[in-house]
Amino acid sequence: MSKNVLLATDKAFAKIAVDGIADIFPKAGYNLIKLENYTDKQDLLNAVKDAHAMIIRSDKVTAEVLEAAQNLQIVVRAGAGYDNVDLTKATEKNVCVMNTPGQNSNAVAELAFGLMLFLARKKFTEGNGTELRDKTVGIHAYGNVGRFVAMIARGFGMNVAAFDPYVETEKMEAEGIKVYTKVEDLYANCDYVSIHIPANEQTKKSINYDLLSKLMPGACVVNTARKEVMDEEGLVAIMNERTDIMYASDVAPDCHAEMVEKFGKRYHSTTKKMGAQTSEANVNAGLAAANQIVRFFENNDRTFQVNK
Repeated sequence: MSKNVLLATDKAFAKIAVDGIADIFPKAGYNLIKLENYTDKQDLLNAVKDAHAMIIRSDKVTAEVLEAAQNLQIVVRAGAGYDNVDLTKATEKNVCVMNTPGQNSNAVAELAFGLMLFLARKKFTEGNGTELRDKTVGIHAYGNVGRFVAMIARGFGMNVAAFDPYVETEKMEAEGIKVYTKVEDLYANCDYVSIHIPANEQTKKSINYDLLSKLMPGACVVNTARKEVMDEEGLVAIMNERTDIMYASDVAPDCHAEMVEKFGKRYHSTTKKMGAQTSEANVNAGLAAANQIVRFFENNDRTFQVNK
């Protein structure tokens, strides 16, 4: 029986990525169904009914979507984060959920440095800014993106530190990283803190007032992870108290208007999440998702399954 693969993207992939995906599935004998730039959730509910597999980007695969998808066996989120998929419901319905780790990593890391530079140079307005050379960047979670941040930082002549209880200390130290075993020490000893933790029940609002109060003078926090990891009430409070602290975010926090009004040059956010918005990442993640689906059906390869 031929498999139906739904490419459901309310924010479509670049044409080159779509062309690549469209080339992979026919070779495997699968049908590709494209639902691009849709605006009505009902369109997604209708399209998913006959799908055996699904590729998404930031599209929300809710319990309602999963209930409508009677034949669905696998969902691949083309990107690293997967908090837009209801994992509990997917597991209940025996749907395998995967992400494509590493495909967007360099794009996100480069954006982190763009945000650092933007605030370090006072958003490119008049007045003396500061340089990154000889400063210390602290990487909060040393995964795929964190490693790219470290590589770029060395090119800028920066010192690199990290906190990640899930990565062996010896492994990080072998890569020239100063390792902190307490997150508070990372925040207290770095000029820049680059956040790369996932958004889950343990991490949501974990970057709070108490942790931010440990920041060294003039520190800048850059969040290219998820806005939900920030305790926004605590963020506003500490920035009110500490006029030296800067904050940059890849996607506006809920308190964006207040941050703009109160903190001017010390704050910046992108209007939409832009970490993966490069042509290269677009292609890499899309093709990886397609190939993972083929390997899943042909070889039961579950290497990147996240709802185990």
